[in-house]
Parts: sequence; C-alpha cells; structure tokens
Amino acid sequence: MAEIHPSAVIEDGARIAETAKIGPYCVVGANVDLGENVVLESHVVVTGHTSVGEGTHIFPFASIGHQPQDLKYAGEHTTLEIGKNNRIREHVTMNPGTAGGGGVTRVGDNGLFMMSSHVGHDCLVGDNVILANNATLGGHVELADHVILGGLSAVRQWTRIGTGAIVGGMTGVEFDVIPFGSVIGDRAKLAGLNLVGLKRKEVPREQIHALRAAYKELFDQEEGTLRSRAEALAARSENQPLVKIVTDFILNKDDRRFCTPRSGE
Repeated sequence: MAEIHPSAVIEDGARIAETAKIGPYCVVGANVDLGENVVLESHVVVTGHTSVGEGTHIFPFASIGHQPQDLKYAGEHTTLEIGKNNRIREHVTMNPGTAGGGGVTRVGDNGLFMMSSHVGHDCLVGDNVILANNATLGGHVELADHVILGGLSAVRQWTRIGTGAIVGGMTGVEFDVIPFGSVIGDRAKLAGLNLVGLKRKEVPREQIHALRAAYKELFDQEEGTLRSRAEALAARSENQPLVKIVTDFILNKDDRRFCTPRSGE
C-alpha cells in the first residue's frame, strides 16, 4: 500500500502506485494516476484527468490539474500529462488542455518548476526545462528541451521557444525564440546565443563557432529576409547539426514572427 497520511483525501477511482507517498491534507481526485515513487508533500491538490510520472516530487500548495483558465472551456474531457522525475515547487499551477487546443497539456521529464510558476492549458513542455520563480506560460506555448525561463518572465500564448534557449528574468516573450537563443528585455529582444548553456553541456568548440557564424549571418545583415537567409544557410549547413536545428526551427512554419536583435545592437 502507498504511504498516505490519515488527513489526506483520496477520491474513489484514483490510481496510486504502491511506492507513492502522500502527505498531510493533500487531495487526490478520482481520475488521477500517480506513478511509482511520486511524493506529494502537505496541502497538494492533484485533480482532473491527470497523470504524474515516476519520481516526480510536488511541494506544498501546488494546484495541479484544475480546469483551464480559458473562458471557452466548457467542461470537456481533457488531460494533463506530467513526466518523470520533475520537481514541482510551492504554489505551482498546471492546467489541462482544451478542446480547441488538442485536449492535452504535456510536461516532459526532469523539469524544475520553481515557486509560483504556471503552465497554462495546451502547453507542450520538453525535458530538462527550468521555470524560475513566477515564470508564466500562456496557453498553447511550446517549450523544447533544455529551455530556461528566468524569474517573473512571461511567454505569450502560441509562442515557441527552441531547444537550449534562455529567457532573462522579467522578460516578456511575444515572438518565437530560436534554438540556443538568449532573450532579454521588457519585451524580449534577441541578445545573442546561450553560450553559457552550450558550454555547460560540453558542446564541442567547433559546433559553437559554427553557431556563432550562423547567428551573424542570420541577424547581423539586412540583405534579404530572415527566411531567405535561413534557406541559404540551411542549404550548405547539413553537416552542422546545431545550425540545422536553428534553420529548421525558422523554416518550419512560414507565418511566424521571431525575436530579433533591436536595430543598432
């Protein structure tokens, strides 16, 4: 049997692994699935059609799986899927999807969601992401793997942030952020590459040099459009895997706007 504090409320139908631990005054809804070694500290609420993967640790006063903050939501059956080995700190909120957004909010593995961060409806969050205190994702946001959001940052709905990118504290992100990009400002501007993150991951020096050259070609000239420059770069960069990730991200959709450096910077 799972280790469940006597004061916890477990609704009939909840599926709880034998190695899970549920602390004082937690509430677990009827349609919740808690995996092996999941830990709920005191005063955690997990509800809705929510699954929590093995080894995830949720701290006091987190609100997980309550209905989306979307006026169009009409009580339809939608889900929240949380992966393995996440740390979900105090007062974090995560909402399920909506019918208009695919019906699922999905969080990957090994994430750190610091105090009062928010994952809105229909978001798709990759592995090894970090949301610092009070970082906020609007609905339908896509975060790729290894993204870091600084404290008090906010990402507008329908925005994509590519793998390995970093968002500075108190930054408002309105447009897509390229993979490995670094953005800052009250409305995010592209401020270079996330070189610190690349070095921490021990990316080979020659790949970093290739990325820096690609960045200059994409953003340090005015000839043509960003898309045309990305197409030209892609045509001769098939042997540069990180550059290809950036060009694929830009060329993936033709109706997107991107964070770019401000004029003269």
